[in-house]
Amino acid sequence: MPIATPEVYNEMLDRAKAGKFAYPAINVTSTQTLHAALRGFAEAQSDGIIQISTGGAEFLGGQYNKDMVTGAVALAEFAHVVAEKYDVTVALHTDHCPKDKLDGYVRPLLDISAERVAKGQNPLFQSHMWDGSAENLADNLAIGQELLAKAAAAKIILEVEITPTGGEEDGVTHEINDELYTTVDDALRTAEALGLGDKGRYLLAASFGNVHGVYKPGNVVLRPELLKDLQEGVGAKYGKAAPFDFVFHGGSGSTPEEIATALENGVVKMNLDTDTQYAFSRPVADHMFRNYDGVLKVDGEVGNKKAYDPRSWGKLAEAGMAQRVTQACENLRSTGTKIK
Repeated sequence: MPIATPEVYNEMLDRAKAGKFAYPAINVTSTQTLHAALRGFAEAQSDGIIQISTGGAEFLGGQYNKDMVTGAVALAEFAHVVAEKYDVTVALHTDHCPKDKLDGYVRPLLDISAERVAKGQNPLFQSHMWDGSAENLADNLAIGQELLAKAAAAKIILEVEITPTGGEEDGVTHEINDELYTTVDDALRTAEALGLGDKGRYLLAASFGNVHGVYKPGNVVLRPELLKDLQEGVGAKYGKAAPFDFVFHGGSGSTPEEIATALENGVVKMNLDTDTQYAFSRPVADHMFRNYDGVLKVDGEVGNKKAYDPRSWGKLAEAGMAQRVTQACENLRSTGTKIK
């Protein structure tokens, strides 16, 4: 069962929260980066999450028509086939989707999974993300209510981002400032609108100074201890300990201490994209520099087919990214925790 069923995905998240570890959620943009993520999880003996952003799905849909739904569906179907060869369980997730792309991405994908479930099948994706961080909180949560109901009906978990994450992700940009910190009031309004599991399960991307991309030390001030305040503030009102399943966005470059604090306070999923992109590209750059006269037909020569064959540098790229995934599993304490 390499692709998690809805029941197994819920079990994965429950185990992570109880064990105070988190699953690396690895963004992929191709079948090769998918294999790199699967390989990394398998080598770490960790289950995990593989995710596709709107930009990643558009890229996967091909540059001829750049169709996001086609790209996402094609990769998900491919994953259902090839993941059988890896002895870990993974969930498929769609990453950041802002309001103007809902009709061209998440809503059609929800409909596809609803049709599958109606036929007695499992949903194509196990979770989807609604990124309403560019909207005011009232509008954000109103759309969240609609999407949560559709997701729950299709046996899918919804991820919501209620306040901004800094930096840029697929064209959505937020400044790095004091607005990057979710308040207890924000969390209370979220619980009131979306419930605490009674209306459908959701993951909460709360902000504690998170920034997409990598910045030099001192430019980003993370406060993962803030997550404890959100858990306790909402838990006190509803009589429920640690009511939220948190997601750590903008995690590339975080210190081990920051990650550990986040895990202790309910983070069950941590996104990785920037670091894994670099880990994939770095070996390719090395290969090209070392073999420039083979990958290029310099001064009228014919080059070296073995050097420019995509398989020669593609294998190096896969290995480099897989190693970074195994490192993420170690950092997030998921190594060796796969469901038996």
